[in-house]
Amino acid sequence: MSKNKVKSEVEEPLDGAENAVEQTAEETQNASTNTEETIAEDTDLQGQLQQERDKYLRLYSEFENFRRRTTKDRLDWMQTASKDVLVSMLPVVDDFERALKAAENLSETEKKAVEGFDLIHKKMVGIFTKVGLKPMESIGQVFDAEIHEAITQFPAPTEDMKGKVIDEVEKGYYLNDKVIRFAKVVVGN
Repeated sequence: MSKNKVKSEVEEPLDGAENAVEQTAEETQNASTNTEETIAEDTDLQGQLQQERDKYLRLYSEFENFRRRTTKDRLDWMQTASKDVLVSMLPVVDDFERALKAAENLSETEKKAVEGFDLIHKKMVGIFTKVGLKPMESIGQVFDAEIHEAITQFPAPTEDMKGKVIDEVEKGYYLNDKVIRFAKVVVGN
């Protein structure tokens, strides 16, 4: 065999090996580029997914707050819906109480005539109690500007009555623990 023939036989497989190495290098480079692109896309998708989750959670919590607030407002409205009617009826209750107080000085036969008024008064007060109206107890209590309205001041009959309510000119009332009418009182000084 000639030298040239041997040389060509040896060179041909080397060329093939070089080509294979070059192709493998290109494939590896392409694969790493594809992997980097895939990782970048996955990172972007993860970020978008996290943003959407945050938006969803915020929207959900806002809706829950809205629902609680409207439920609370509805309950408050239902509890105080009758407030205007009750406030306009309070002078009638006051008149009944004054009439019954004045009837204490009447004779027995006259008191029997007033019994019907007493029953009407008790019924009316019972209905008001059922809807949440409560009278304030002011006499003997410490004067509180949050619930009392001082009409006048008198010298206290005893030392322990200073700064306390001596007399009540007009009763105060609560509707479901909210003041709807302040008590008009006389304070000892």
